[in-house]
Amino acid sequence: MAAGAAALAMALGATACGGDSGDSGDKNTIKLVAADYGDKASNASKIYWNDVVKDFEKKNKGIKVEVQVINWNEIDKQVKTMIQSGNVPDLLQTGGYADKVADDLLYKADEVMSPKTRANLIPSFSKAGEVDGTQYGIPWVSSTRVLFYNKKVFEKAGIKSPPKTWDEVASAAKKIKSSKAADTPYALPLGPEETQGESMIWEMGNGGGYTDSGGKYTIDSKANVETFKWLQDNLVKPKLTYDNPATTDRKTAFADFAAGKAGMLNGHPSLIAMAKAGKVDYGVTTIPGKDGPLKSTLGVADWMMAFKDGGKKEQVKKFLDFTYSKKMKKFDEMYNFMPVTKDTLQDMQSSGKHKDLEPFFKELPNAKFYPLGDPAWDVVSAEMKKTGGKAVQEDPKSVLGDLQKKAEDAASNK
Repeated sequence: MAAGAAALAMALGATACGGDSGDSGDKNTIKLVAADYGDKASNASKIYWNDVVKDFEKKNKGIKVEVQVINWNEIDKQVKTMIQSGNVPDLLQTGGYADKVADDLLYKADEVMSPKTRANLIPSFSKAGEVDGTQYGIPWVSSTRVLFYNKKVFEKAGIKSPPKTWDEVASAAKKIKSSKAADTPYALPLGPEETQGESMIWEMGNGGGYTDSGGKYTIDSKANVETFKWLQDNLVKPKLTYDNPATTDRKTAFADFAAGKAGMLNGHPSLIAMAKAGKVDYGVTTIPGKDGPLKSTLGVADWMMAFKDGGKKEQVKKFLDFTYSKKMKKFDEMYNFMPVTKDTLQDMQSSGKHKDLEPFFKELPNAKFYPLGDPAWDVVSAEMKKTGGKAVQEDPKSVLGDLQKKAEDAASNK
């Protein structure tokens, strides 16, 4: 899955809906390529898009929409081939946009969305879609992070309330270990699956992060080095987490929590269903920082983008305005995702059907993101996944310093 937001995305194979995906050459035919978030036939994304296309074409006579839905394992590769062969889609919904901006392929968001539709986007997500102050990436779905904890494990360990600071995390983990309430007191996944996400959460807890306010990489900053040193000294060495966090993926940590084997961890909404299926009596709270709960948590999003190649700006605009004003809630509820539009957020908050998502809703407006608008980020993220987790077992200054150099090299070559 791309960018971490598409937690339910599974490989179902490329599936077309709404007609042939080939370029008809018709100016009134929009070609959309979209990722498949389903994990079975009954929730395949083609079901959603079939409904959208049917309603849109009914209300917009003369405009046709052809949709190709591709599984997450294949979409980036297939889109790259489409672009190289000149078979460029008019719209693409996937995990990242910055590389397309770098190649000057995309319309600006204000060229293909009405002011009313853009104003309905949650501001923090619109901001995350910007490159050099101009929005190109249009948020499609989102996710935030909170701390999950096992209530029965906490009760057995004598922990009265969830931790608010790093020291309280360490104290609670020690109690869980000494009472043998769980196999893994704190599940710390810094393996290749999402090292960049778990790392950023902890870095934010100490006032750090990947870049400064000007967008310059600060991976080996003093604050970040201190963060990994704390993790090493207070969770890894005392054996309050996995023996080797650098090789432990998020899916392992989530599975352990859902099986009652982990006391606490940082998680996103997909863990709710897993915990319920495992009959885990869980609680959630704002993620602890060094001196108190985080004021903003990690936000992750997948994106919609519009290509200039076909010259179908007005047709695309009508389709995006229709989809973003009428159809977002159905998609979010279909996969238990966080909304990216203000009206859908309000609807989901007030409906009474999403009590389990309320802690995530609360975190949405202040979410912070990876440096998604930097074309070098894909390279930096890949390097983080390879070696970032080693910072909790080796010299963090050395590990982060090496990553900093690679980030600077990637940034200079973008």
